[in-house]
Amino acid sequence: MPSATATKSAARNRILLAGIEVEYRLVQSKSAMKLRVRVGVGGVEVIQPAYRSDEDVNDFLRTNGAWIVGQLDRVSRFRDVRRPRQSQAGHILFRGERTDVRIQVDRKRMGHNRVAYEPGTIVILRGATGTTPPARSLENWLRKQARTAIVGDLEPVTAKLKRAPEKLLIMGQRTKWGNCSALRNLSFNWRLVMAPEFVLRYLVTHEAVHLAIPDHSHKFWLTVRSLCPETERAKQWLCANGHKLLIDLKEVCGG
Repeated sequence: MPSATATKSAARNRILLAGIEVEYRLVQSKSAMKLRVRVGVGGVEVIQPAYRSDEDVNDFLRTNGAWIVGQLDRVSRFRDVRRPRQSQAGHILFRGERTDVRIQVDRKRMGHNRVAYEPGTIVILRGATGTTPPARSLENWLRKQARTAIVGDLEPVTAKLKRAPEKLLIMGQRTKWGNCSALRNLSFNWRLVMAPEFVLRYLVTHEAVHLAIPDHSHKFWLTVRSLCPETERAKQWLCANGHKLLIDLKEVCGG
């Protein structure tokens, strides 16, 4: 709320100081006792008492011109230090969609890296003191996303089969997408979270059915197809695109 003892109005002006055109906000105040200038992230602001003329303001600014320009330079450098630096790294598939990976350095941030996602982009936020490689942070994030997605697909299938695994493992196998062990442990490759949803759903169904039918008999495939009608489409996608899931995250993140 405006003060009862002061009336202010503001206008934008420009003046040449030390060979540089400087824009400033002129604030006229009935309560101010002297000319004052403030330089900050919002720019230059000059407080003009009611009894001081515009020419007084110009003389005041020229007298303090070197200091004002110096402060503006300091503010500019401060912004550069505080502004997050963002670089384009590469791209991966995520849930079947091409997704850009960006690495953003934020000197204000302390501690571990953080991964943020919005459709089409994954951003790895790095702090000034972080030592974890971006690729590792990205893999950890993808593993968590994979577990969440796999659990979501697994629960309705195991409920229909009336079978539950002893353990659910998210692993980084290079030769298989999933497995059902003799101990009734289900393991899945975290890279499946890069594939389309119907592909992940098929692999989850495939391994879950092995809890009830350990072989690849005709009965097994009938059961898989009844629980996952997209089985053939998923198998075709994996045959044509499975190699795209084996991308090196270090290369994606630039090392």
